[in-house]
Amino acid sequence: MGKGMIRAAGAVVWRGNEDDPEVALVHRPAYDDWSLPKGKLRHGEHVIAAALREVWEETGLRVVLGRALPPVHYMHDGRLKRVDYWLAQAPGHQDPIGGDGYEVDKVAWLPIEEARRRLTYAWDRSLLRAVGAAPLVTTPLILLRHALAGSRQEWKGDDDRRPLDERGRAQAEILATVLGAYRPAVLVSSHSRRCVQTLKPYAERHGLEVREETALSESGYDPREAERIVRDLLAVPGPAVLCSHGKILPELLGMAGEALHGVRTADHTLAKGGFAVLHHAADEHRAAGRNRAAGRHGDTVDAGERVVSMERYAT
Repeated sequence: MGKGMIRAAGAVVWRGNEDDPEVALVHRPAYDDWSLPKGKLRHGEHVIAAALREVWEETGLRVVLGRALPPVHYMHDGRLKRVDYWLAQAPGHQDPIGGDGYEVDKVAWLPIEEARRRLTYAWDRSLLRAVGAAPLVTTPLILLRHALAGSRQEWKGDDDRRPLDERGRAQAEILATVLGAYRPAVLVSSHSRRCVQTLKPYAERHGLEVREETALSESGYDPREAERIVRDLLAVPGPAVLCSHGKILPELLGMAGEALHGVRTADHTLAKGGFAVLHHAADEHRAAGRNRAAGRHGDTVDAGERVVSMERYAT
């Protein structure tokens, strides 16, 4: 990374009751400090993959990512360092491994207030304040643009049959890891070959099927049917992913925003292989359609009934 910004990623890992959670802190013997699990990105590593890896290496916990937290910036050895953090739940009955014995020698589960007192650094303590700003448990809907698929002009034949190119296949493999951070079990795609291929590596890793929808494709786009699909995905009880095209996704994201808070927005351009994560949480009024909160990229807004955060990522 030369003399530029140092990039790192980590998570506020929690377990237990959403109303009274415990969070995981790590002790680093080299610095004799208590901090949140985090570490530097490897060359070419996606920031979400780095967060998962660092949490695993420092705690031994397999986690599911929730909404993004505000990134932390500070100076380190004369260089600006940015650490991206997410909320992350440790599902099931996992016990931390107690650290790797080198970089981390202890892992402690502590209630929020006790964890805040033990943390060494002010920026870590500020993240714990952000934890309480919205629900811990949210449901992600991931809207994904297909990976790179060569040149439309150079492809001879039906454009729906245009496949991913070499770089696109590499993106799809990266996405197989990154999408695993959210563990979507419902996979919906435009019937176009390049969209289905973008989801295929993740589907194969997890033994899932990709549901193909002509209404989400460029050749067969049907706004009314597409809106029904988006609303159905927002209503499923677990994480879901929808893969479509650059020309269509801004409208699909607008449909999702309108379904959640009554306002359709369109400023959501995604690069090929990029995706937006729409986290939503509803109370008992969900079925009545009384959900009116929304957030832009990286933001979270609380309207009392529903909290939504919109995050965008490149591959």
